[in-house]
Amino acid sequence: MSTMHDLIVIGGGINGATTALFAARGGMDVAVIDRGPLCREASGVNAGTLTMQMTRVALIPYALRAHHMWATAREWLGHDVGVVVCDGLSLAFTEQEAELLAFRAGKRREAGAPITLITGQQALQIEPGLSDKALLAGHCRVDGYANAYLTGLAFRTALLDAGVTLTENNPATDIRQTSSGFEVVTKKGPLRAKRVVIAGGVWIEEMMGWLGIDLPIKTLVNQLAVTERIPTAMRTVVGIANGLLSLKQYPHGTVVIGGGWQGSGSREGGTCSLLPERLVGNIRLACHAVPALKDARLARAWTGFEAETRDALPAVGPVPGIHNAYVIGSIHSGYTSGPYLAKLLADQILGREPDLPLFPIDRLLKPEPLAQG
Repeated sequence: MSTMHDLIVIGGGINGATTALFAARGGMDVAVIDRGPLCREASGVNAGTLTMQMTRVALIPYALRAHHMWATAREWLGHDVGVVVCDGLSLAFTEQEAELLAFRAGKRREAGAPITLITGQQALQIEPGLSDKALLAGHCRVDGYANAYLTGLAFRTALLDAGVTLTENNPATDIRQTSSGFEVVTKKGPLRAKRVVIAGGVWIEEMMGWLGIDLPIKTLVNQLAVTERIPTAMRTVVGIANGLLSLKQYPHGTVVIGGGWQGSGSREGGTCSLLPERLVGNIRLACHAVPALKDARLARAWTGFEAETRDALPAVGPVPGIHNAYVIGSIHSGYTSGPYLAKLLADQILGREPDLPLFPIDRLLKPEPLAQG
Protein backbone atom coordinates (compact mmCIF):
# COMPACT_ATOMS: atom_id res chain seq x y z
CA MET A 1 0.00 0.00 0.00
CA SER A 2 1.41 3.40 -0.96
CA THR A 3 2.09 6.12 1.61
CA MET A 4 -0.88 8.25 2.67
CA HIS A 5 0.32 11.86 2.48
CA ASP A 6 -1.40 14.75 4.20
CA LEU A 7 -1.33 16.73 0.95
CA ILE A 8 -0.54 16.17 -2.72
CA VAL A 9 0.13 19.21 -4.91
CA ILE A 10 -0.27 18.59 -8.64
CA GLY A 11 1.94 21.10 -10.43
CA GLY A 12 5.42 22.20 -9.38
CA GLY A 13 5.49 25.81 -10.56
CA ILE A 14 5.77 28.85 -8.31
CA ASN A 15 2.18 28.45 -7.09
CA GLY A 16 2.36 24.75 -6.36
CA ALA A 17 5.89 24.81 -4.96
CA THR A 18 5.18 27.68 -2.58
CA THR A 19 1.93 26.09 -1.35
CA ALA A 20 3.76 22.81 -0.76
CA LEU A 21 6.67 24.50 1.01
CA PHE A 22 4.58 26.38 3.55
CA ALA A 23 2.26 23.40 4.11
CA ALA A 24 5.29 21.20 4.80
CA ARG A 25 6.80 23.76 7.15
CA GLY A 26 3.43 23.83 8.90
CA GLY A 27 3.81 20.15 9.77
CA MET A 28 2.16 18.34 6.87
CA ASP A 29 3.55 15.36 4.93
CA VAL A 30 3.50 16.78 1.40
CA ALA A 31 4.14 15.37 -2.07
CA VAL A 32 4.53 17.37 -5.29
CA ILE A 33 3.85 15.88 -8.72
CA ASP A 34 4.94 17.60 -11.94
CA ARG A 35 4.75 16.53 -15.58
CA GLY A 36 8.33 17.80 -16.07
CA PRO A 37 11.14 19.22 -13.96
CA LEU A 38 10.17 21.54 -11.10
CA CYS A 39 9.42 25.15 -12.11
CA ARG A 40 10.20 24.56 -15.79
CA GLU A 41 6.79 25.18 -17.39
CA ALA A 42 5.28 28.70 -17.17
CA SER A 43 7.35 29.43 -14.05
CA GLY A 44 10.57 28.64 -15.91
CA VAL A 45 10.04 30.27 -19.29
CA ASN A 46 8.77 33.72 -18.26
CA ALA A 47 10.73 36.95 -17.90
CA GLY A 48 10.72 36.93 -14.10
CA THR A 49 9.30 40.46 -13.91
CA LEU A 50 8.16 41.70 -10.49
CA THR A 51 6.08 44.76 -11.19
CA MET A 52 3.07 46.68 -9.96
CA GLN A 53 2.52 48.38 -13.31
CA MET A 54 1.33 45.22 -15.09
CA THR A 55 -0.59 43.83 -12.13
CA ARG A 56 -4.39 43.78 -12.00
CA VAL A 57 -5.78 46.43 -9.61
CA ALA A 58 -7.45 43.82 -7.39
CA LEU A 59 -4.09 42.08 -6.95
CA ILE A 60 -2.05 45.14 -5.91
CA PRO A 61 -2.29 44.43 -2.12
CA TYR A 62 -1.17 40.85 -2.78
CA ALA A 63 1.57 41.90 -5.20
CA LEU A 64 3.05 44.35 -2.69
CA ARG A 65 3.34 41.62 -0.07
CA ALA A 66 4.68 39.15 -2.62
CA HIS A 67 7.26 41.68 -3.80
CA HIS A 68 8.53 41.84 -0.24
CA MET A 69 8.72 38.05 -0.20
CA TRP A 70 10.83 38.09 -3.37
CA ALA A 71 13.08 40.81 -1.98
CA THR A 72 13.69 38.69 1.14
CA ALA A 73 13.74 35.32 -0.63
CA ARG A 74 17.06 34.35 0.90
CA GLU A 75 15.42 34.57 4.34
CA TRP A 76 12.27 32.47 3.80
CA LEU A 77 13.30 30.35 0.80
CA GLY A 78 16.83 29.94 2.06
CA HIS A 79 18.53 30.46 -1.30
CA ASP A 80 19.39 33.22 -3.75
CA VAL A 81 17.03 33.59 -6.72
CA GLY A 82 18.78 36.49 -8.39
CA VAL A 83 16.25 39.09 -7.31
CA VAL A 84 17.03 42.68 -8.28
CA VAL A 85 14.82 45.37 -6.74
CA CYS A 86 14.84 48.50 -8.87
CA ASP A 87 12.67 51.32 -10.21
CA GLY A 88 10.09 50.60 -12.89
CA LEU A 89 8.93 52.84 -15.73
CA SER A 90 5.86 52.49 -17.93
CA LEU A 91 6.11 54.73 -20.99
CA ALA A 92 3.50 56.47 -23.12
CA PHE A 93 4.54 57.65 -26.59
CA THR A 94 1.13 58.81 -27.87
CA GLU A 95 -1.72 60.84 -26.43
CA GLN A 96 -3.89 57.72 -26.39
CA GLU A 97 -1.23 55.78 -24.46
CA ALA A 98 -0.80 58.72 -22.06
CA GLU A 99 -4.53 58.73 -21.31
CA LEU A 100 -4.51 54.96 -20.73
CA LEU A 101 -1.41 55.21 -18.54
CA ALA A 102 -2.87 57.99 -16.39
CA PHE A 103 -6.10 56.04 -15.86
CA ARG A 104 -4.41 52.74 -14.97
CA ALA A 105 -1.78 54.36 -12.78
CA GLY A 106 -4.49 56.20 -10.87
CA LYS A 107 -6.45 53.01 -10.20
CA ARG A 108 -3.35 51.13 -9.09
CA ARG A 109 -2.31 54.02 -6.88
CA GLU A 110 -5.74 53.96 -5.21
CA ALA A 111 -5.14 50.26 -4.51
CA GLY A 112 -1.85 51.05 -2.78
CA ALA A 113 0.77 50.85 -5.51
CA PRO A 114 3.42 53.60 -5.15
CA ILE A 115 3.09 54.78 -8.75
CA THR A 116 3.53 58.43 -9.73
CA LEU A 117 3.14 60.09 -13.12
CA ILE A 118 6.19 61.91 -14.44
CA THR A 119 7.11 63.59 -17.71
CA GLY A 120 9.23 61.97 -20.38
CA GLN A 121 12.13 64.25 -19.44
CA GLN A 122 11.86 63.23 -15.79
CA ALA A 123 11.90 59.59 -16.89
CA LEU A 124 15.14 60.28 -18.77
CA GLN A 125 16.71 61.54 -15.55
CA ILE A 126 15.86 58.21 -13.90
CA GLU A 127 16.83 56.09 -16.92
CA PRO A 128 19.19 57.97 -19.30
CA GLY A 129 19.05 55.17 -21.86
CA LEU A 130 15.41 55.80 -22.71
CA SER A 131 14.11 57.34 -25.89
CA ASP A 132 13.42 61.07 -25.60
CA LYS A 133 10.09 60.57 -27.41
CA ALA A 134 8.04 59.55 -24.35
CA LEU A 135 5.28 61.98 -23.44
CA LEU A 136 4.49 60.56 -20.01
CA ALA A 137 5.71 57.80 -17.73
CA GLY A 138 4.49 55.89 -14.71
CA HIS A 139 7.23 55.60 -12.11
CA CYS A 140 7.23 52.93 -9.41
CA ARG A 141 10.01 52.28 -6.91
CA VAL A 142 8.64 48.84 -6.07
CA ASP A 143 9.63 46.87 -9.16
CA GLY A 144 12.35 44.45 -10.16
CA TYR A 145 12.88 40.94 -11.43
CA ALA A 146 13.99 37.45 -10.44
CA ASN A 147 15.99 34.84 -12.32
CA ALA A 148 13.48 32.14 -13.32
CA TYR A 149 16.15 29.44 -13.63
CA LEU A 150 17.63 30.14 -10.19
CA THR A 151 14.12 30.24 -8.71
CA GLY A 152 13.45 26.66 -9.80
CA LEU A 153 16.75 25.45 -8.33
CA ALA A 154 16.04 27.28 -5.05
CA PHE A 155 12.55 25.84 -4.66
CA ARG A 156 13.79 22.34 -5.38
CA THR A 157 16.38 22.56 -2.62
CA ALA A 158 13.96 24.22 -0.18
CA LEU A 159 11.26 21.59 -0.76
CA LEU A 160 13.68 18.72 -0.24
CA ASP A 161 15.01 20.39 2.91
CA ALA A 162 11.40 20.62 4.18
CA GLY A 163 10.89 16.89 3.64
CA VAL A 164 8.59 17.22 0.61
CA THR A 165 8.41 14.18 -1.68
CA LEU A 166 9.14 15.35 -5.24
CA THR A 167 7.92 13.29 -8.19
CA GLU A 168 9.15 15.01 -11.34
CA ASN A 169 8.70 14.00 -15.01
CA ASN A 170 5.57 12.17 -13.92
CA PRO A 171 2.31 13.42 -15.49
CA ALA A 172 -0.87 13.02 -13.47
CA THR A 173 -3.72 11.48 -15.48
CA ASP A 174 -6.63 11.35 -13.04
CA ILE A 175 -7.83 12.16 -9.53
CA ARG A 176 -10.09 9.67 -7.77
CA GLN A 177 -11.96 10.40 -4.57
CA THR A 178 -11.63 7.69 -1.94
CA SER A 179 -13.07 7.10 1.53
CA SER A 180 -9.88 8.52 3.07
CA GLY A 181 -9.18 11.35 0.62
CA PHE A 182 -7.79 11.18 -2.91
CA GLU A 183 -5.81 8.92 -5.17
CA VAL A 184 -3.82 10.70 -7.89
CA VAL A 185 -3.11 8.46 -10.85
CA THR A 186 0.27 9.12 -12.47
CA LYS A 187 2.48 7.61 -15.13
CA LYS A 188 4.66 6.08 -12.41
CA GLY A 189 1.80 4.78 -10.29
CA PRO A 190 -0.84 6.16 -7.88
CA LEU A 191 -0.19 8.45 -4.92
CA ARG A 192 -2.64 8.86 -2.04
CA ALA A 193 -3.39 11.83 0.23
CA LYS A 194 -6.00 13.29 2.53
CA ARG A 195 -5.98 16.57 0.59
CA VAL A 196 -5.14 17.66 -2.94
CA VAL A 197 -4.15 20.97 -4.52
CA ILE A 198 -4.53 21.44 -8.27
CA ALA A 199 -1.80 23.84 -9.42
CA GLY A 200 -1.37 22.73 -13.01
CA GLY A 201 -1.26 26.06 -14.85
CA VAL A 202 -3.01 25.90 -18.22
CA TRP A 203 -3.88 22.27 -17.51
CA ILE A 204 -6.04 23.20 -14.50
CA GLU A 205 -9.17 22.98 -16.65
CA GLU A 206 -8.48 19.34 -17.53
CA MET A 207 -7.53 18.46 -13.94
CA MET A 208 -10.66 20.06 -12.53
CA GLY A 209 -12.61 17.98 -15.01
CA TRP A 210 -11.30 14.86 -13.27
CA LEU A 211 -13.28 16.02 -10.24
CA GLY A 212 -16.35 16.83 -12.30
CA ILE A 213 -15.81 20.60 -12.18
CA ASP A 214 -16.08 22.71 -15.35
CA LEU A 215 -13.59 25.59 -14.89
CA PRO A 216 -12.80 27.28 -18.22
CA ILE A 217 -9.16 28.37 -18.52
CA LYS A 218 -7.86 30.44 -21.42
CA THR A 219 -4.40 29.58 -22.72
CA LEU A 220 -2.05 32.42 -23.66
CA VAL A 221 1.17 31.79 -25.58
CA ASN A 222 3.69 34.47 -24.62
CA GLN A 223 6.79 35.24 -26.68
CA LEU A 224 10.10 36.27 -25.13
CA ALA A 225 13.62 36.94 -26.34
CA VAL A 226 17.05 37.61 -24.88
CA THR A 227 20.00 39.48 -26.34
CA GLU A 228 23.68 38.75 -26.14
CA ARG A 229 25.57 40.69 -23.46
CA ILE A 230 25.79 44.39 -24.11
CA PRO A 231 27.13 47.39 -22.15
CA THR A 232 24.70 48.76 -19.56
CA ALA A 233 21.73 50.23 -21.39
CA MET A 234 19.18 50.29 -18.57
CA ARG A 235 18.96 49.84 -14.80
CA THR A 236 15.17 49.83 -14.46
CA VAL A 237 12.28 47.62 -15.56
CA VAL A 238 10.76 49.31 -18.62
CA GLY A 239 7.32 48.74 -20.09
CA ILE A 240 4.86 50.41 -22.44
CA ALA A 241 1.49 51.71 -21.30
CA ASN A 242 -0.37 49.38 -23.66
CA GLY A 243 1.21 46.36 -21.97
CA LEU A 244 3.03 45.08 -25.06
CA LEU A 245 6.56 45.35 -23.71
CA SER A 246 8.60 44.33 -20.68
CA LEU A 247 12.33 45.05 -20.62
CA LYS A 248 15.07 44.48 -18.11
CA GLN A 249 18.84 44.05 -18.28
CA TYR A 250 20.41 41.43 -16.06
CA PRO A 251 23.63 42.17 -14.15
CA HIS A 252 25.72 40.12 -16.59
CA GLY A 253 24.53 42.26 -19.53
CA THR A 254 21.80 40.35 -21.36
CA VAL A 255 18.45 42.07 -21.96
CA VAL A 256 15.19 40.10 -21.73
CA ILE A 257 12.40 41.32 -24.00
CA GLY A 258 8.87 40.20 -23.13
CA GLY A 259 5.36 41.51 -23.36
CA GLY A 260 1.92 40.69 -24.63
CA TRP A 261 2.85 39.62 -28.17
CA GLN A 262 1.33 36.15 -28.60
CA GLY A 263 2.77 33.08 -30.27
CA SER A 264 0.84 30.01 -31.41
CA GLY A 265 0.16 26.66 -29.76
CA SER A 266 -2.26 24.73 -27.60
CA ARG A 267 -2.19 23.01 -24.24
CA GLU A 268 -3.71 19.87 -25.77
CA GLY A 269 -0.56 19.22 -27.74
CA GLY A 270 1.64 20.76 -25.07
CA THR A 271 3.62 22.64 -27.70
CA CYS A 272 3.89 26.27 -28.75
CA SER A 273 5.88 28.19 -31.34
CA LEU A 274 7.03 31.68 -32.24
CA LEU A 275 5.32 33.94 -34.74
CA PRO A 276 8.29 35.77 -36.32
CA GLU A 277 6.36 38.86 -37.41
CA ARG A 278 5.14 39.45 -33.86
CA LEU A 279 8.59 38.80 -32.43
CA VAL A 280 10.03 41.40 -34.80
CA GLY A 281 7.29 43.84 -33.76
CA ASN A 282 8.18 43.43 -30.10
CA ILE A 283 11.90 43.89 -30.79
CA ARG A 284 11.21 47.06 -32.77
CA LEU A 285 9.16 48.40 -29.87
CA ALA A 286 12.01 47.57 -27.50
CA CYS A 287 14.50 49.46 -29.69
CA HIS A 288 12.11 52.41 -29.84
CA ALA A 289 11.94 52.53 -26.04
CA VAL A 290 15.68 51.97 -25.44
CA PRO A 291 17.65 53.03 -28.57
CA ALA A 292 20.88 51.32 -27.48
CA LEU A 293 19.19 47.97 -28.16
CA LYS A 294 19.50 48.64 -31.88
CA ASP A 295 23.13 47.56 -31.60
CA ALA A 296 22.32 44.35 -29.69
CA ARG A 297 22.23 40.90 -31.23
CA LEU A 298 19.40 38.52 -30.45
CA ALA A 299 20.68 35.33 -28.81
CA ARG A 300 17.48 33.34 -28.34
CA ALA A 301 13.70 33.55 -28.46
CA TRP A 302 11.11 31.23 -26.96
CA THR A 303 7.46 30.84 -26.01
CA GLY A 304 5.62 29.81 -22.88
CA PHE A 305 2.08 29.16 -21.71
CA GLU A 306 0.17 31.44 -19.36
CA ALA A 307 -3.26 30.62 -17.94
CA GLU A 308 -6.10 33.13 -17.57
CA THR A 309 -9.62 32.90 -16.18
CA ARG A 310 -12.70 34.52 -17.70
CA ASP A 311 -12.38 37.62 -15.50
CA ALA A 312 -8.54 37.64 -15.55
CA LEU A 313 -8.43 37.22 -11.76
CA PRO A 314 -6.88 34.24 -9.97
CA ALA A 315 -8.44 30.90 -9.18
CA VAL A 316 -7.33 30.34 -5.57
CA GLY A 317 -9.31 28.51 -2.92
CA PRO A 318 -11.32 25.37 -2.16
CA VAL A 319 -13.00 23.37 -4.91
CA PRO A 320 -16.76 23.79 -4.40
CA GLY A 321 -18.52 20.68 -3.17
CA ILE A 322 -15.35 18.58 -2.76
CA HIS A 323 -13.99 18.48 0.78
CA ASN A 324 -10.20 18.96 1.10
CA ALA A 325 -9.67 19.77 -2.59
CA TYR A 326 -8.12 23.11 -3.55
CA VAL A 327 -6.99 24.97 -6.65
CA ILE A 328 -4.44 27.71 -7.32
CA GLY A 329 -3.51 29.25 -10.65
CA SER A 330 -4.33 31.65 -13.47
CA ILE A 331 -2.70 34.56 -11.64
CA HIS A 332 -2.08 37.41 -14.07
CA SER A 333 1.55 38.54 -13.71
CA GLY A 334 1.77 35.46 -11.56
CA TYR A 335 5.47 35.70 -10.89
CA THR A 336 4.85 38.93 -8.99
CA SER A 337 1.89 37.84 -6.86
CA GLY A 338 2.13 34.06 -6.85
CA PRO A 339 4.21 33.39 -3.71
CA TYR A 340 1.97 35.41 -1.42
CA LEU A 341 -1.27 33.94 -2.79
CA ALA A 342 0.20 30.47 -2.40
CA LYS A 343 1.18 31.23 1.19
CA LEU A 344 -2.41 32.34 1.88
CA LEU A 345 -3.73 29.07 0.44
CA ALA A 346 -1.28 27.08 2.58
CA ASP A 347 -2.53 28.98 5.62
CA GLN A 348 -6.11 27.97 4.84
CA ILE A 349 -5.12 24.32 4.31
CA LEU A 350 -3.32 24.38 7.66
CA GLY A 351 -6.47 25.71 9.36
CA ARG A 352 -5.21 29.26 9.79
CA GLU A 353 -7.11 32.40 8.84
CA PRO A 354 -5.50 33.95 5.72
CA ASP A 355 -4.41 37.59 6.14
CA LEU A 356 -6.20 38.58 2.90
CA PRO A 357 -9.15 36.94 1.13
CA LEU A 358 -8.55 34.24 -1.46
CA PHE A 359 -10.17 34.15 -4.92
CA PRO A 360 -12.71 31.28 -4.77
CA ILE A 361 -13.75 29.86 -8.13
CA ASP A 362 -17.51 29.83 -7.50
CA ARG A 363 -17.76 33.02 -9.58
CA LEU A 364 -16.31 31.22 -12.60
CA LEU A 365 -18.49 28.13 -12.61
CA LYS A 366 -21.60 27.74 -14.72
CA PRO A 367 -24.77 27.44 -12.61
CA GLU A 368 -26.56 24.11 -12.72
CA PRO A 369 -29.60 24.17 -15.05
CA LEU A 370 -32.98 24.32 -13.32
CA ALA A 371 -34.87 21.04 -13.22
CA GLN A 372 -37.87 20.86 -15.53
CA GLY A 373 -41.27 19.87 -14.24
